[in-house]
Amino acid sequence: MPKRTRFTTWRPLATAATAALMATLLTPAAAQAAPRGSEPVHSYENAIREAVWVDTGLDGNGDGKADRVAVDIVRPREPAAQGRKVPVIMDASPYYSCCGRGNESQKKTYDGHGDVVQLPLFYDNYFVPRGYAVVGVDLAGTNRSDGCVDVGGRSDVRSAKAVVDWLNGRAKAYTTRTGTTRAEADWTNGRTGMIGKSWDGTIANGVAATGVEGLETIVPISAISSWYDYYFQQGAPLYDSGPDWLSNYVNSPDARATCAAVQRKLADGAPRSGDWTPLWTERDYVRAARKVKASVFLVHGLQDLNVRMKHVGQWWDALAKNGVDRKIWLSQTGHVDPFDFRRAEWVDTLHRWFDHELMGYDNGIDRAPMADIERAPDRWSTSRTWPPAGTRAATLRPGPGAQDGVGTLGLHRRHGTATVTDDPALSETDWAANIDKPTPEKAGFVTGPLTRDLRLSGSSEVTVTATPSTPTAHLSAVLVDIGPATIRDYADAGEGITTLADRTCWGASTAGDSACFKETKAKTTDVDYTIVSRGWADLGNHAFDGKGAPLTPGKRYTITLDLAATDHVVPKGHRLALIVAGTDKDLIDPPADRPTLKLDLARTSARVPFAGGATAFARATAGAASATPGASLLDGVREPRTTHRVPGEAR
Repeated sequence: MPKRTRFTTWRPLATAATAALMATLLTPAAAQAAPRGSEPVHSYENAIREAVWVDTGLDGNGDGKADRVAVDIVRPREPAAQGRKVPVIMDASPYYSCCGRGNESQKKTYDGHGDVVQLPLFYDNYFVPRGYAVVGVDLAGTNRSDGCVDVGGRSDVRSAKAVVDWLNGRAKAYTTRTGTTRAEADWTNGRTGMIGKSWDGTIANGVAATGVEGLETIVPISAISSWYDYYFQQGAPLYDSGPDWLSNYVNSPDARATCAAVQRKLADGAPRSGDWTPLWTERDYVRAARKVKASVFLVHGLQDLNVRMKHVGQWWDALAKNGVDRKIWLSQTGHVDPFDFRRAEWVDTLHRWFDHELMGYDNGIDRAPMADIERAPDRWSTSRTWPPAGTRAATLRPGPGAQDGVGTLGLHRRHGTATVTDDPALSETDWAANIDKPTPEKAGFVTGPLTRDLRLSGSSEVTVTATPSTPTAHLSAVLVDIGPATIRDYADAGEGITTLADRTCWGASTAGDSACFKETKAKTTDVDYTIVSRGWADLGNHAFDGKGAPLTPGKRYTITLDLAATDHVVPKGHRLALIVAGTDKDLIDPPADRPTLKLDLARTSARVPFAGGATAFARATAGAASATPGASLLDGVREPRTTHRVPGEAR
């Protein structure tokens, strides 16, 4: 697709004409005082609240009737009365009745006429008074919609895409679920922005990947970019269930009674072998990134162990390759909404983003740094581009040390071997805590203390050559910053935040929909090491990521593991470590066997993106004394909690 001009400013014709006229009549000082953003000039209490049901053109439950999805709308009354059309902010979700949204698990509520009283989160409270319509879509098979949940497939994506089409005059909607009275979207200009966390943000990714006209921007928060990578990584299972379980979890009672055929297709199409199937191709939005026309403001937690950072790296890189306008925030949290880790800055930035992308205000956000990255709890830095200019991959080589499994890490190829015996009872925290001790379940390779700061930015990969003792084997690779730090406690139940009793208000309220939400603060912990990036694979997928095969014990295999994207500064005086091991407890499931793996170090390496490339690594490690292995146990976060099987169930 042709490359868009970055943040092309758009205005309605009347607005542009008025601005031109005012520029000729006003003094320069008065002209400069023109508003640079939308203001809360409309009544929220008197806003129009209505529901329509949009025809998706699908028949998910096979009842012979086209599915209709419920669309709850809150829009300002004044522009409609004046004949002015408004843009739309849309959140399409499966969670509006089953599970709730946000830190306080809010659900939709309705009045006696079936019109929405409370839309979860602050979007309607804040943006409706500023001249936006806010729309909450129940995905097919959930809440008041027809059809079946198909977990990121055609039905899920079509649920939201059909609404964008209706907002732009290309689809039909009705005033009731089963009636024939048509509903027209004559109150909107069709310019739509989609937003949402986890599954909701995933749908925004999926709809953008259709290239639908009228979708101007998306704001995916902690979102999936390929559903295969939610359940597996290179054949290694991340959860003990598949999309059929998840579909049943969020389906409405009506859908559970009528969607057995969809459940069977989901189960049959997602075998627990981890093999790639057509089901995963349909749910891989990265492959369709070339169709994306909307700008993307992406937000994710660097320590998100629900929707993992791999989703960020592959989606971001694909969007960049196709010239999509982008912005990114990366926090130290787990699966947490930015409203709950950087509230004031988030509301202001999101407001400016939507004003620019949907209303056409020249407010400077297009000239702001592309990336905001949390370096320490509540301490943020920015990058003009992300990854920063001058970032290049360096090939790091592990080497043997004085003791087996306690080795070195540098730029020069080394020879030797290391042995790893899979222990499914241990996790990455156990490996890192014992980095300076020879333990059988891991092989660790460490630089000396750095002589200057070293920044990692982007996605890494680790190539491992290993000889297994059994027909099945899983591999994990982890990059670790060894050194003291205070970080957000992402392994805590709050995943890096603590929820307080006090509330702050963000927009207007009504009796049934408060704009006041509980405050939060950073939940921190002092550690001796920080996990920087992770990756996993089934060694049986050595020949092809999408197809596994039994291993021949005693035969040597080579596989390259994709490590999750990150942005992390290893400070001067700290050490950088690479750990290779087997099962990462609670983050991947163990193989059928308990293998011992002999690593060929001459054929094992890590390609890691550093700001400044290999030169920066060489300078940071020049003159660094080799660390002396010690017996002390390093402190870190507790081992990763048993991870969620539901994207968005965590806060």
